[in-house]
Amino acid sequence: MNQPRAVVVGGGIGGLTAAIALHQRGWAVTVLERAPALTPVGAAIGLMPNAQRALDVIGLGGRVRELSAWQGAGGLRTPGGRWLNRMDGQAAADRFGGPLVLLHRATLIGILRDALPDGAVRTGAAATLGDPGGDRRTAVVDTAEGALEAELVVAADGIHSAARRVLFPGHPGPAYAGYTTWRVVVPTPGRPFAPHETWGRGRLWGTQPLKDGRVYAYAMAVRPAGAHAPDDERAELRRLFGDWHDPVPRVIEAATAEGVLCHDVHEMRVPLPAYHRGRVALIGDAAHAMQPTLAQGGNQAIEDAVVLAHHAGPGAAPGPGADAGAGTVSGLAAYTADRLPRTTAIVRQARRTGRLAAADGAVTVALRDHLVAGVSRLVPGLVLRNFDGIADWRPPRRTYASGTPRGQRG
Repeated sequence: MNQPRAVVVGGGIGGLTAAIALHQRGWAVTVLERAPALTPVGAAIGLMPNAQRALDVIGLGGRVRELSAWQGAGGLRTPGGRWLNRMDGQAAADRFGGPLVLLHRATLIGILRDALPDGAVRTGAAATLGDPGGDRRTAVVDTAEGALEAELVVAADGIHSAARRVLFPGHPGPAYAGYTTWRVVVPTPGRPFAPHETWGRGRLWGTQPLKDGRVYAYAMAVRPAGAHAPDDERAELRRLFGDWHDPVPRVIEAATAEGVLCHDVHEMRVPLPAYHRGRVALIGDAAHAMQPTLAQGGNQAIEDAVVLAHHAGPGAAPGPGADAGAGTVSGLAAYTADRLPRTTAIVRQARRTGRLAAADGAVTVALRDHLVAGVSRLVPGLVLRNFDGIADWRPPRRTYASGTPRGQRG
């Protein structure tokens, strides 16, 4: 059988989703993850209806929704606790054709991993791109165990993508956005609370419940790139947010120092000229790193994955002597044409939202809060319009996995 081969470099959310979609289209898929285990980076992830519809394409949307907390209710507050606006989760679901959901990244990684054949994922497998390939030659990925040839390589190797540097050596890559983020998952800290995001002066905090009873919290603050707390990052959270409204101090105290994840935010300020070269496609942060202010980083990686599989074409054997990867190069050009304008626009929109959230001048912040509160009273649901054209996206085809049980290994 002349089955085309796809090598996915990176075992994160985007890479695993791409592997599943390609596998369901008939490709022989190998995922190479340099870490010794599929340990997700980050604490939790919010999935909007656009990403859920992409997961429906590969038969996993229902499972994800089943294990998620329904998000969307809550609103925006000031550090003193005053509500600037309130949001209705049902209104969001009605507007975008489905709920906003939240689940732990480890849960999502587990769902994706279980949908791949045994042996498809190789951990502890560092890989470098040796040759991007072309119309008449396969791509080559170098590993410690030797070179792998493939009709398609999916570079899902993150913000600091080595594959991107090989494909576009003159591109500056992602730039520091000016903010650091913290993420933590803690046991429920006592009394119930309303989900919320809180904007202060150059600082932001969010608290959301997970379905298993734990709480996911995230924070963002303006500080120099590479800065570190003099003691530990939980102590830094206490200094920055310890006097904010309830439940923020309780969440901080419920955390452990080693349980606080801290990362600088980078964004693709200068768009790439394309998301492919030869037989290699870039997806997720490798292609379009963005600020987390629209909660779209992982969502767009999932979109990328199913759109890539759509354009790469089915992996059925074309017949004796035929090129198993026929049409792949032209399919990747269609993938770039489909994804680059959309994701570039979302990167820019996330940057604008980040500037608003991270404003730190006293007058600017007072004006921002006044406008948000006033507009929210006059036009209820206006905040949801920020996601028009994002959360209502639909994939290019309905399903690859019709009739396939969730999580079935092939």
